[in-house]
Amino acid sequence: MEMKHLIIFAVIGIVSLLGFNIINGNSREQNREAMVSSTVPESSTETVAPEPDTSSSSTDITSQPLGQHPKAMVDSATNKIDQAQQAEQERMDQISSTQ
Repeated sequence: MEMKHLIIFAVIGIVSLLGFNIINGNSREQNREAMVSSTVPESSTETVAPEPDTSSSSTDITSQPLGQHPKAMVDSATNKIDQAQQAEQERMDQISSTQ
């Protein structure tokens, strides 16, 4: 293979990688904009955040104080997992009862 063919092949590879990065960067920017627009907090007239009610099964994380967000997200995920496991167990019971 001649040197000019290697150079042409390298230039084509660089241009294709550059095009891929530009396309990928644009889609990342659009994803960031979508995430930012979906997580914009609602304006509130309250100056003090209320204490979270731990007895309720509320999964609305935005109503929690900022310091409680990680705990609220874990609690929400745990509740969803528990519900899914209960639904799966009910399905398994129905399947075993029909057999």
